[in-house]
Amino acid sequence: MKTEIIKKYPHIFAPRPPDSHKGNHGTLAIIGGAPGMSGALILAASAALLSGCGRVYAAFCQTQLPAPWLPNHPEIMLSTSSTIHQNQSIDSWAIGCGMGNGDSALQTLHHTIKHSHTHQQPLVIDADALNLLAQNRTISAELAHSNALTVLTPHPAEAARLLACDTRDIQAQRPQSARQLAEKYRAWIVLKGHHTLIADPHGKLATNDSGNAALATAGSGDVLTGMIAAFLAQQIPPEQAIAGAVWLHGAAADHFSEQGIP
Repeated sequence: MKTEIIKKYPHIFAPRPPDSHKGNHGTLAIIGGAPGMSGALILAASAALLSGCGRVYAAFCQTQLPAPWLPNHPEIMLSTSSTIHQNQSIDSWAIGCGMGNGDSALQTLHHTIKHSHTHQQPLVIDADALNLLAQNRTISAELAHSNALTVLTPHPAEAARLLACDTRDIQAQRPQSARQLAEKYRAWIVLKGHHTLIADPHGKLATNDSGNAALATAGSGDVLTGMIAAFLAQQIPPEQAIAGAVWLHGAAADHFSEQGIP
């Protein structure tokens, strides 16, 4: 099994050159963490760091930083959503983890989509950012016309909002729903749930076979967002970065379940 997975995702498991340094492995900015929801952003940023990203910025949707550093991961650099786009070192973006749904969050999402399009930088959109996208036709249209690599990571309820239907409709026709989302937003889609589906912008579909109900807990989606964004920041091809992150995310849950850890 281990050999098969390495062959399936060779870029993820490729040995690093001995003379490589942090600048060779991507710089990622993750935007989220409104007041009271800082933990979502911290989970995503921590997962990105542990997924091998060279440098990670956690940009809080708050006027002031909630802390001067993150005690468990002081190497993660902190910023705010109002200033992070001025940073010229960013290679890849993720947005949405605990960012809130207010006007300020909507403006930040709009700015980030424009920024990623202008600079042709990958963008992962999750959680609150997906709900904002579903509510705003103008931003949805702009995203659909962006040439930047974009990944949407909805759970079934978020997918229903994006397609203006009912969650039961999504669950009854998961493959069709993933393809519809990919076509509508011209993006990679990670439709989360039992046997998560990955659809590319052309509708090609893959089914993930790892994971279990241990992932049905708050924060697991934030971790997945950080992992996907980290692999994209490392310039791993999207077909490996996205599906590989989904598989590893599920495999971690399988590992802990096998060890008797709930």
